[in-house]
Amino acid sequence: MASPNVRRHGNLIMVNGTKMSSLCHRICYRWSSLRITGLVFSSKQETKVLPKASYSLRSWSGFNTHPCLLTQKLWRLENPNLNSSAADSPPSKEDGTARFTESSILLNTNQNLGKTEPSRLAIDVQPVALDDAPHPSLFEEISEEEALRIEASPPLPPTSFTLRDYVDQSETLTKLVLLGMDLSKLKMRPNVANMLLRLDFDRDIKGRLLFLKDVGVDDQLLGAFLTRNPFILTEDIENLQMRIQYLQSKKFSKEAISRMVSRAPYLLNFSVERLDNRLGFYQKELGLNVQKTRDLVTRLPRLLTGSLEPVKENLKVCRIELGFRENEIQHMVTNVPKLLLASKKKVTRLFDYLHNTMGIPHHLITKFPQVFNGKFLRIKDRHLFLEHLGRAQYDPTQPNYISLDKLVATPDDVFCVEIAKGTLLDFEAFQKTL
Repeated sequence: MASPNVRRHGNLIMVNGTKMSSLCHRICYRWSSLRITGLVFSSKQETKVLPKASYSLRSWSGFNTHPCLLTQKLWRLENPNLNSSAADSPPSKEDGTARFTESSILLNTNQNLGKTEPSRLAIDVQPVALDDAPHPSLFEEISEEEALRIEASPPLPPTSFTLRDYVDQSETLTKLVLLGMDLSKLKMRPNVANMLLRLDFDRDIKGRLLFLKDVGVDDQLLGAFLTRNPFILTEDIENLQMRIQYLQSKKFSKEAISRMVSRAPYLLNFSVERLDNRLGFYQKELGLNVQKTRDLVTRLPRLLTGSLEPVKENLKVCRIELGFRENEIQHMVTNVPKLLLASKKKVTRLFDYLHNTMGIPHHLITKFPQVFNGKFLRIKDRHLFLEHLGRAQYDPTQPNYISLDKLVATPDDVFCVEIAKGTLLDFEAFQKTL
C-alpha cells in the first residue's frame, strides 16, 4: 500500500491533498479548556469534579468548535471507560457555548496517574458534600403511632371578625387579657386589631405599662385604660414624658396629673402644643385665672381631649338664649364643669321649666347650678306634687322656702316627709295621675 502524502502548513495538515486540523492541537485545546474552567483538576492520585452540575465553556475565538466526527472520536479516546450512553454524548455547542455534564467530565483515577501536573493557576475546589440521608416522601405511608406523635398547632386564620381566634396563639393578646383589656370592645374599631397583633409585649408594651404606673394609673384600671385608648401602646415614651413634664411645669400636682390621665386616657396622646392651646382657650374664653383654670381641667380633664364645638355652643346658649352674665357663667362652670359639655337641648329645656314655669330667677339658678345635672321628669313631678299640696314656694324672702338643692338632690322618702310634709305612698299615688 502506498504511504499517504502528508504535508504541514502551520496549524493544518494536508493528507492526500485534504486539509484537517492538527490532532495534537485539538487534544491540547480540549484539555486546556477543561483545566482553565476548573471542571477537572488532576493530581497524581485523583481527579476532583463538581457533582450534579452542568458547566459552560466559552469557545476560543479563532477556532471552530462545532461538533464534528473528529471531535466525537477524540472524546471517546479521552474517556474510554465511560458507558456507551455517556461516551456517545460528546459536548454540545449552542450559541458559542459548549455544555458538559458530570458524566462527560468524570475521568478514571487510575488513568490520570503519570499525567502532567496541574498548573499553579488551577484552584483546588472541594467536592460538595451531599446529604446521604434520604428525604421522606410526601406520599410515604406512616403508621398510626407515628401519626399520633406528630404535633401540629392549628394555623392562624388569615382573616377574622374578632381577636378571640388569635388569643391562644398570641402571647401579647394573652397578657393584655390578663391585665383586664376587653378585646370584644375593640373589634368595631378600625385598625386596632391589626395594630395589636403586630406588637410585641416585651418590646412595645411593657415599658409603656411601667410608665403609666409611674404616672399614677392604678393597676386595677390598666385594663380599662388600654381598652379605651389602645393607641397609647404605639406612642413614643419620650413624647409621653415630655407631656407629663409640661403639666408639671404648669404647676399641676402629681395627684392632679394622675387623676387627669386616669379619667381621660387620650390626654397623653395630645402634643404639648395642643395641650397648651386648650388651657389658653379656657382661660381666655371664661376669664379665669391660672389657678381656676387648673382646677377646671383637673375636675373634668375631658375638656382637654374632647371637641371644642359643644363648649363654644353651650357658652353661646348661656349668654344669648338663657341670658346669663359673664360672672354668672364663670361661677356655674367652675362649680359644674359638665355644663360646658352638656346637651344643648337638655340645658334649654331645664332652664325654661325652672325659670318660666317655676319662676326661679337667674341668680338663684346661679347659686345652685347642679340643677342642670338633674333629670327633667324628676324635677317636674316634685314641683307638681308641691303645687298640689300648696307648698311650691321658691322665694327665699317668703316663709316655707324650698331651695333648689333640696328639691333636686334629696331622695324621694326624705323629700316627701321633710319637704312635702307627706308620705311616699301619697307621692307615688300622685305620680300615677300624671
